[in-house]
Amino acid sequence: MVSDDFRRQVAGYGLTTANICYRRSDFPAILQTFIWQDYDLYPKFPSLTKFLNFWESELEGPLHSVTVAHSRLIGPAEFKIVDGMFRLH
Repeated sequence: MVSDDFRRQVAGYGLTTANICYRRSDFPAILQTFIWQDYDLYPKFPSLTKFLNFWESELEGPLHSVTVAHSRLIGPAEFKIVDGMFRLH
């Protein structure tokens, strides 16, 4: 059985990490961070966009900044030409 995460990676999804910096609703001068991580599609990031839209409409802490890192975990394999073959007993 193949995991859903693996299927998403094969479909082109990559691991996306967002460092979300937001203002506290009770102390607006104080910034706090929240780390969000999920598999998402580069460059539009539909899952992250959906989460940020939820944040802005449902949560009280206004967003200050969002820093995004993305990495495709499955990519084409690398092949190298071998000049010889060596056997070990």
